[in-house]
Amino acid sequence: MSQVFSEETHRNLLSRIPACTGREVADWLRTVEEGPSLLRFEEKVSWLRGEHNLAYGHAKAIIHEYDLRRAARKLL
Repeated sequence: MSQVFSEETHRNLLSRIPACTGREVADWLRTVEEGPSLLRFEEKVSWLRGEHNLAYGHAKAIIHEYDLRRAARKLL
């Protein structure tokens, strides 16, 4: 997992996702969790873009947040 945005940019993108997509970030994270078992970051981003018609930046922010939370769960 690599840092794809500055922390500030990442938080700003996440805050705009509900207004832009009509769905909360938590809903998108569940969608990723329940989606196909893709391994690579860009594969996940491409899947979100193609399957759910998301903008590239929003898809990257969702996958980055998903990866951050998944890594945090592994540490517990």
